[in-house]
Amino acid sequence: MDRIDFSLLIIVTVLASGIDSMTRQQLKNSSKMLKKSCMGKNDVTEDLVGDIEKGKFIEERNVMCYIACIYQMSQIIKNNKLNYEASVKQVDMMFPPEMKDAMKASIEKCKDISKKYKDICEASYWTAKCIYEDNPKNFIFA
Repeated sequence: MDRIDFSLLIIVTVLASGIDSMTRQQLKNSSKMLKKSCMGKNDVTEDLVGDIEKGKFIEERNVMCYIACIYQMSQIIKNNKLNYEASVKQVDMMFPPEMKDAMKASIEKCKDISKKYKDICEASYWTAKCIYEDNPKNFIFA
């Protein structure tokens, strides 16, 4: 993790720890820093990743690794694997109350998807897609 990543991680953690949850818009706004950093690291454009939240998952390696980057910076990847408990903790900490139960149910439903893949980029991509397909209304992505 380089200095910029670490700084962004600290900012996101500080923002998240000082509040019980965020509104949907606050959550989107806070993810802009992650998006900018991960776009540059994975050589993706807005055309490739800008509509993930709307269900547009382009099946390309750099898009898959962009999603993994977002998950890594959100601290839900531990030891190069998606971590179910960390995902639920992030939802509890950051998501608006009216979205929490539905998102946790989707995460529960999709938690074993990543076990099918040895590659963290593929595991992240297919897990995110599963969560979107299960719950498009409450899906938020950078």
